[in-house]
Parts: sequence; structure tokens; C-alpha cells
Amino acid sequence: MLAVDAGNSKTDVLLLGEDGTVLGSARGGGFRPHVVGAHAAVAALAPLVRAAAAQAGLPPGRSTPAERDTGADPHATAGQRLVAEHTSACLANADLPIEEERLRKALEEQGWTRSVAVRNDTFGVLRAGTEDPFGVAVVCGAGANCVGLLPDGRTARFPALGRLTGDWGGGEVLAVECMWHAVRAEDGRGPATGLAPAIAAHFGLPSATRLAEAVHLGEVGRTRLHEIVPLLFATATAGDPTALELVDRQADEIVRLAEVALTRLDLLGTPTPLVLGGGVLAAYRPLLLDSVADRLADRAPLAEIRVVTAPPVLGAALLGLDHLSACRPDGGRAARQRLRAAYPAPLPWPPPA
Repeated sequence: MLAVDAGNSKTDVLLLGEDGTVLGSARGGGFRPHVVGAHAAVAALAPLVRAAAAQAGLPPGRSTPAERDTGADPHATAGQRLVAEHTSACLANADLPIEEERLRKALEEQGWTRSVAVRNDTFGVLRAGTEDPFGVAVVCGAGANCVGLLPDGRTARFPALGRLTGDWGGGEVLAVECMWHAVRAEDGRGPATGLAPAIAAHFGLPSATRLAEAVHLGEVGRTRLHEIVPLLFATATAGDPTALELVDRQADEIVRLAEVALTRLDLLGTPTPLVLGGGVLAAYRPLLLDSVADRLADRAPLAEIRVVTAPPVLGAALLGLDHLSACRPDGGRAARQRLRAAYPAPLPWPPPA
């Protein structure tokens, strides 16, 4: 079984045996089909699939037409060879049903497996934090999103298309907000904040304003702005009011997403797993998680916080094993247990004494 978790900043591929053993793995860059198109984004997964297959000692599968035409992979062959039985892909930027369908078709065209299932990456985080198809997951990584799921298949979802659909938060937004406050502090338009000297020192530049110029001129890659997020939390922990306000706003947005999903599924009065994942939340920062828990105590007191610190590809792999388990005597339980044992278990919040 081929498991794919493709996020904004990185992509993980696993090749698993039917018993849940990881046979091969590979990691690549971000997955942005909304920028390059579904087929180009999926084609970029091909080297990762071949690398995982090579680790497992399996045929490398099928090269993409673009790779064969350009000679990008001199070892690729035009013959189609199945790498595995099933692909389970949990993909960022597959926010609408039509996007999931386009990506599913693009994956099918690669010919890596007999069957393909595509879901938004929030479903992978939810599966990684639960044993049953029940609960709510909030992802706060490069961006922020949420999904709720009932055993009968009903879901609560959000478009998650950025500011156009009312979204706020995640690493990209937090980094830009930090820069906004830091530069305004430096030029006098805003109050002083420890974010400004922290950002300047981290990048070895005289000011945050100089960093903004360097990013604009291409001297510093825009992706490096993600490095500002740990600075935000360190500055907030030191008591900086501006940084604390940003962390507080992020906590509020996480709880708003969860509360709306719980309300839509009529779960506010039912003990329900609330799975938190993505890089910002998986860092298990007390300042953020305490703020989330305090808000939930008032607005959704029966929500049970679980923080997924394992790589999100675990959720995609578990969903894949679910698909393959119907004909197994134990329903695939042993395979799932073997896979879970290879990764950290979800952590509760507050943590045990």
C-alpha cells in the first residue's frame, strides 16, 4: 500500500506491507496543485514513489510522460508497473470535492496502484489521532483547516481557501503578521515589540525591515519566513504583548473552527475527540495549548484534546490499511497496531501529571 501525505512545506511517501510494516519511505518538497496544476503536482511525486519502491526492493513503477520526454530520469522506462495495490493520499490544497477528484484522476493516471483514494490532509490528522471514524480535527501547519466526521460518514468541512473564505492562522500567516508588527515598530507606525530584534538577530540582519527588503529582492527565500514562528512563541513566552496577542488570536481561531464543526455535527453535548495537528500545534507548546484548552472549557467542555506529533503520513497509511482490511480475519487490527507502534502516540492536553 502506498501512503502519501503532501503538505504545503513537505511531502512524505510510505510503502507498506499488508501487515503494516514500513518497507520504504521518501520525503520531498511542498505540494501546491493550486499553483502548478493537479497533473504537474502529482507528477512531482514520481521520484518519491520510485525512491520508496527502491528501498523496498520493488520495481520503480511508471515514469511520467514529462520525465520520459525531457530525459529527466534516464533510468525510467515507459512500461507501466504496479508498485502496490492501493494508494491512500491525504493532500493539502485539496480543499474542495472537485479538487479531490482531479487529484484522484491524476494519481490514477500514474498507474502506481490498482485503486486510489484522495482526501484532504485534515482527514489524515483525524485518523492518526483516533481509532474510530468519529471526531474533529484542527490542522494548524502552514495554514489552518478543520474537519469533523461521524460514523455514518457525515462530515463538517470548510473551504479553506485563505482570506477569501474567512481563514486566518497557520505558519505562513503568523510569520507575515510578525513581520507586519516588527517593521511598524521599527519605523514608528506601531508600538515597540521584541519581535523586531528577535527577527533581525535570527537572520543576521540589522533589522526586520532589511529582511523584508531581502525577501522582496530574492536575497532570502520566502519559505524561510517559517523560521519566524518559533521566534513568535519565544517572544510571547518572554511576555511581549504583541507576540502574546498573536498567539492568543491563533488559539481563538483554532477553537472557533472546532466549535463550529462540533455544532454542525451536533456534538457539543457529546464527549468527542478533538485532534490537533500540523507543525504549529504538533510542537506541543504550552502557551498555545493552554489558551486553546481554556477556551474549550467554556465553549466545548466535552472536547477531548489529543495532539498528533507523529508525521501526518501516519494518518494516510492508517486510512490505506482500513481500505485493505475488509477481507482480513481480524479486520486489519494487527496491521494497524504494528504501524502505530512505529510512531509516537497522540498526546493529551493537559499532559498527565
